[in-house]
Amino acid sequence: MAPPGDIVALLINFRYYLFMFEGCLYFNTTALARAVEKGWSQAYRRFDLTPAQAFCLRALIAHPGSKPSALAEILGISRPTATRMLDQLERKRLAVRQASAEDNRESIVMPTRKALTAAAGIERASAEMTAKMKTALGDEEFHKVVTRLKSARAFLE
Repeated sequence: MAPPGDIVALLINFRYYLFMFEGCLYFNTTALARAVEKGWSQAYRRFDLTPAQAFCLRALIAHPGSKPSALAEILGISRPTATRMLDQLERKRLAVRQASAEDNRESIVMPTRKALTAAAGIERASAEMTAKMKTALGDEEFHKVVTRLKSARAFLE
């Protein structure tokens, strides 16, 4: 049996490690992101898309003919990240780049027929996942969390 002093030290250390990240924005948002990512990954798996690819495709379908920089802004990602995502969507034959009529040095991106055919199913999967999260959190709490996250993101950007 461990001496009483060792047990107290063990309990203090356990409490410290249990609560050490309780007030940490980074730890808690990344833990939340991993949990959310898991659910959205399952929702989009049947379309052979990652959540990031699906959200990019949804933005592209909503804004056909966008420049990659405009899609990056909509998604809140860097232009190089958007370019890599568009490369992936092109390989899957869901997007195609075309020369811009305004400036041949720039391109616009269009959803393909395959993307438009999948659009309704992707939107349905998105709605189902959102409904699951609203059920888990409660509708009011869901909206509060999303609003607070958007506000924090805007403040930190």
